[in-house]
Amino acid sequence: MKKRQGQKGFTLIELMIVVAVIGVLSAIAIPQYQNYVHKAELGAGLATASALKINVEDYIATEGNFPDGKTSGAKPVDIGASGFANGDITFSVSGAASTAGSIVVTFNDGIAKNETIQINRANDGKWTCAASASNKNVKPKGCS
Repeated sequence: MKKRQGQKGFTLIELMIVVAVIGVLSAIAIPQYQNYVHKAELGAGLATASALKINVEDYIATEGNFPDGKTSGAKPVDIGASGFANGDITFSVSGAASTAGSIVVTFNDGIAKNETIQINRANDGKWTCAASASNKNVKPKGCS
């Protein structure tokens, strides 16, 4: 009498179940990954703009007004033209001889293309953040 050999390999149903599980996981994982990348890009822009607050405060203390980004010479705030890895950095003043103004990071590349992170300084020295991202889940913490 001949012994029966055991089953080898997978059935078609088992393979179809594995493919379906991978498809469902991919459908969930890819959008979440894109949200994380988007949030990271906006966070990098916020970190870059936040680092400039010290330079702006120093400029205001010595010159008495918010820098316009076109200042050259000894002041370390003329970095608007050098830009940011994924975009540009600009300064805008809220009036003549004002200590209020904003630092704006505009993204020219990546997932955050055409979006902005803006850090605003009021005349009383308080800083606020605003992000133009339409998805509230990707806005950096503390940005409206």
